[in-house]
Amino acid sequence: MPLTHFDASGKAHMVDVSDKAETARTAVAEGHVRMSAATLSLVEDGTAAKGDVLGVARLAGIMGAKRTADLIPLCHPLPVTRVSVELTPDADLPGVRIVATVKTTGRTGVEMEALTAVSVAALTIYDMLKAAERGMEIGGIRVTFKDGGKSGRFEAEP
Repeated sequence: MPLTHFDASGKAHMVDVSDKAETARTAVAEGHVRMSAATLSLVEDGTAAKGDVLGVARLAGIMGAKRTADLIPLCHPLPVTRVSVELTPDADLPGVRIVATVKTTGRTGVEMEALTAVSVAALTIYDMLKAAERGMEIGGIRVTFKDGGKSGRFEAEP
């Protein structure tokens, strides 16, 4: 399958979506921040030095989704109609699991917005907790679901 962000001579370009139909689009992405159990306790107890880690990370993820076209050079600016960011402490990880859902009605999908929401939320968690633990790990960032547009529905394997 040819890559759409390159023209016939191999130069990067923004894809022309003007002839595409506007359809309802949804994307879900996930990721996590792995940390020690002691650092996770700061999150769960609300005692992190910088405050409400999950609340701030949720807002950061939402803001990140809305600013995706400013961060990713060839992304189209989209009228995002819904962004939700769920942050769940997980003692088995240990750490925080992140799930972002983004919706729009448009000519191109919102996978990049969902991935950006997860990434920015994860980076915010790291920023707010780095004084307690610098060795946290951000990982597992991927699209788990997308629907709408010409390519239809995608569901990642669990």
